[in-house]
Amino acid sequence: MSRRWFMSGAVLVAVAAPLLAPSPALAAPAKPDTITIDGAELAKAITVHAKSSPELFEAVLSQVNWLASTKGQTSSPKAENLGPKFTVVVHVGEQAKQTYDLYPLAAGGPRAYRPAKQPDKRKTTNAWFYGRLNMSETLRAAGVPLPEKPETLHGGIGGGERVFDENTLNPGRDLDKLLADLREVLLLNGAVVVVITLGLAGISLLVRRRTR
Repeated sequence: MSRRWFMSGAVLVAVAAPLLAPSPALAAPAKPDTITIDGAELAKAITVHAKSSPELFEAVLSQVNWLASTKGQTSSPKAENLGPKFTVVVHVGEQAKQTYDLYPLAAGGPRAYRPAKQPDKRKTTNAWFYGRLNMSETLRAAGVPLPEKPETLHGGIGGGERVFDENTLNPGRDLDKLLADLREVLLLNGAVVVVITLGLAGISLLVRRRTR
């Protein structure tokens, strides 16, 4: 009897095992691991790998990963106001998934363009966007020959530079200055009060003498 139950249990386990195994369809999608940057200004395309340059890869990816599911933010700019174009292609393994055109030197600020024709054949539309303010510095860090813009924040590539120096935003210094200014105001008000008091005392003494 126990042997029969054992055999029945083994059969049930064998039948149920495939059902309990995780379905490939439910597995987490593979993450992007390679980005290429190409353009007329480049002698050859630049390749950034997530494995060898994780911080730089995430910084470049952050310039485009939000464009896939976002509606366009602006109308098509004039071609003469766009400046040089750099095409960024996001790959998963050997397969290209997304492509975008970036214009870091566009008049009025960086712009980004999403073409309707995407490498992964997904349905989308042509759309223009206002790019991130640190687009130029991010692409420059990846090797794109762009002029340096030290006034632009470029955090996410290993720190970045301050937009203001330490003396511009210094709470301690500002508090000291505020207290010094307040002290001067109080001293000035005190002097005014003393002068007014002496003046009133003099007027009172003068009036008293005349009334005698």
